[in-house]
Amino acid sequence: MRKSAFTRACTRLVLLVVLTLAALLAPPPPGLSAAGAVTPAGEDAGMPAVGRTWPVGVRPRVLRGWEPPATVYARGHRGVDLAAPPGTPVRAVAAGRVSFAGRVAGKGVVSVELTGTGDPPLRTTYEPVRASVTEDDEVTAGEVIGTVAPTGSHCTAPCVHWGLLRGDTYLDPLALLPPWLLRRGPSRLLPVLGVPVPE
Repeated sequence: MRKSAFTRACTRLVLLVVLTLAALLAPPPPGLSAAGAVTPAGEDAGMPAVGRTWPVGVRPRVLRGWEPPATVYARGHRGVDLAAPPGTPVRAVAAGRVSFAGRVAGKGVVSVELTGTGDPPLRTTYEPVRASVTEDDEVTAGEVIGTVAPTGSHCTAPCVHWGLLRGDTYLDPLALLPPWLLRRGPSRLLPVLGVPVPE
């Protein structure tokens, strides 16, 4: 009798640990961006989390998040602003081909079409950037594509603007990153206290 109660308690504990880990490691439900903000229905449904690194730093501070406009020409923020001082290396978040590297409205811009993301492919944009790549260059995830330019930013603090498009539709670039890159730190298992060790 005593052994079966112990076995049931151990089974429940293992089940609790497994369910907790499954809940923590599960991707966010559809319609919810990786940062937790609700996105318009269908806009980035099925978007693969192909990102393998942040564009700048390890976990840069998001100065301004993605604010999708209500209509094509409405106000909004069509990307995210990441804190980064001038000269910081800017990296491709995923593998792809440089579709543009040059100046737009006086700002240095780099655009990368991401490999294997459908038709039309997903395209990331980075500005203001001093490009170290040229159009049609193939880049790998994490490869430096330039540095943050000292001028041309629309932020109140030094930053890089990171955008994401599919065709002409703007999407939340944070949705490219897998959950393990968005979290503040790794999950840690704590010791179980008060449970007898099996004999």
